[in-house]
Amino acid sequence: MNVLITGASRGLGKCIAEHFAAEGANLILCSRSMQQTISWQQQLINKHGISVSAFDVDMRNEEKVKAFAGEILAAGMNIDILVNNAGSYVPGSVWNEPDGQLEEMLQVNLLSAYHLTRAIVPSMIARQSGHIFNMASIASFMAYPNGGSYSISKYALAGFSKNLREELKTHQIKVTTIYPGAAYTPSWEGAGIPAERFMKPDDVANMIVASSKLSLQACVEEIILRPQLGDI
Repeated sequence: MNVLITGASRGLGKCIAEHFAAEGANLILCSRSMQQTISWQQQLINKHGISVSAFDVDMRNEEKVKAFAGEILAAGMNIDILVNNAGSYVPGSVWNEPDGQLEEMLQVNLLSAYHLTRAIVPSMIARQSGHIFNMASIASFMAYPNGGSYSISKYALAGFSKNLREELKTHQIKVTTIYPGAAYTPSWEGAGIPAERFMKPDDVANMIVASSKLSLQACVEEIILRPQLGDI
């Protein structure tokens, strides 16, 4: 089984990679800084006996995303599971955030998944098999102060994912949208909030792996995860 994960050098993406590696999956990983994680990649290879292919890719750049997809497909790496995890958060209010912030959030949080999925899906359709996970957010359906363009981009990603589910289900390709609340990743370090107030990244990764194991007749369409005490 080949699993492609974007934004895999840290945070949720890195944790998801570790969980799929433990299942014996071969990994295709990308982020803007994968070369900085070579020792971690080697640890996964040694521990689990899998293969790991890593690429430095700026997922905000459409041409680089398409070139990345073309490279892995040309190498014969059929993708069984695609996890569109790459994303970024920049705070701000719609009415006064800097010009260009919406475009930036759409590029990394929506268009990265859009262009990569469009490149990968034809090979899944040809095999009539595959599972796509799109990492949305609680912000995809709940507005909150300082969410601004980030929230808009995550709303859009949820819409993309729902449409994709309807388009691909007759091709035996599953689409699952993940709506996580706050999980304790490096982006929250230094926020002054106790770590125990957050979900663990393992919680999100466990749900994704479990959803990938269901029978061909079942699809988990949406997963909503929140800290037990509510949103942060």
